[in-house]
Amino acid sequence: MKLAVSVWPTVEPGSDTYDELRTSGHLVRDADGGLLTLAWPSREGGEALTLPMAYYDATHPGARAALWQRLNDNYRSLGVGCFWLDACEPDLPREVADRAVYAAGPAAEVANLYPLSHTRAVADSLRAAGEDRPPPLVRSAWAGSQRHGALLWSGDIPTTFDSLARQIRAGLNVAMSGIPWWNTDIGGFGGGDLDDPAYRELLIRWFQYGTFSPVMRLHGDRKPKHPTFSADITGGPNEVWSYGEEAYGILRDHLMLRERLRPYLMRLSEEAHRTGAPAMRPLFFDFPEDEQAWDVDDQFLLGPDVLVAPVYEAGLRARQVYLPVGAQWLDAVTGRVLEGGTRLDAEAPLERIPVFIREGADVAAWLG
Repeated sequence: MKLAVSVWPTVEPGSDTYDELRTSGHLVRDADGGLLTLAWPSREGGEALTLPMAYYDATHPGARAALWQRLNDNYRSLGVGCFWLDACEPDLPREVADRAVYAAGPAAEVANLYPLSHTRAVADSLRAAGEDRPPPLVRSAWAGSQRHGALLWSGDIPTTFDSLARQIRAGLNVAMSGIPWWNTDIGGFGGGDLDDPAYRELLIRWFQYGTFSPVMRLHGDRKPKHPTFSADITGGPNEVWSYGEEAYGILRDHLMLRERLRPYLMRLSEEAHRTGAPAMRPLFFDFPEDEQAWDVDDQFLLGPDVLVAPVYEAGLRARQVYLPVGAQWLDAVTGRVLEGGTRLDAEAPLERIPVFIREGADVAAWLG
């Protein structure tokens, strides 16, 4: 277990580094003049006070060095080696973001470099400090972010079944964009009533999807929320035991399943490190000759041997599954072996989703 520290690119006026960054030209400029700023809650003013926060310029090498110096002095020197790079788009309304002028150029030309450069700042510095494979958790990425070990997640997404369905497709698109480390806020981010049976069902189904994701994270701003958006904001409980006995039993079983899958996941991690092959992948990645596999966008393969069919509709207790041609597939629950090219209505009781294993794969022992 390791502690991760959340890092935002905002800089508050009056903070220890504000004047230093401003005079060194390490803050993002505004095309209309001065520094680019946006009001955020202040740590010093309680619930009522917001201040115009500036943004450090991740495209400036000096600013990246200043960021790492701060992280190293205040965290890594104390044993913290994992950093959660939140809001690294950076988080700005479109009309403000369009006015940004970075060291690398105006926003219209270089804005997408920001999350890439921000991740690079931390990953390169960790490597220089002896961390062989630094794993920064990032809310945004760009082409090339994979070389810096970016663990990309989909941000502050809604707590709905429609949102869950979108995560499946988004994750496959991210994989085919060259970034193998995909994850989502299990249960969605904004909201979720712990005592609502409908939300508990959603959380369970999302947790089941997350169990087979490259990175698994339970995160969200649950009810009852702190009533005011401030530096002290917090949400309700969000542990696996927070959702009642039925849900806890199912979630616990899936945590144990995830642990049993650890050797397989480590193997996929090594493959991604060496070759770039994503752990989560569309069916056509391993079965390019199967024309039907190219049309399936609501299932995925976890590595070459595990086929996963998430449930993303409320009340659903069965769903259609397609098994690609070119392999035989073992039903992880019944043990029945099916030929590739088969379509079937697979059972999906609340406690599990359909999972099939390529016949002969050693991962079958870990899924049992």
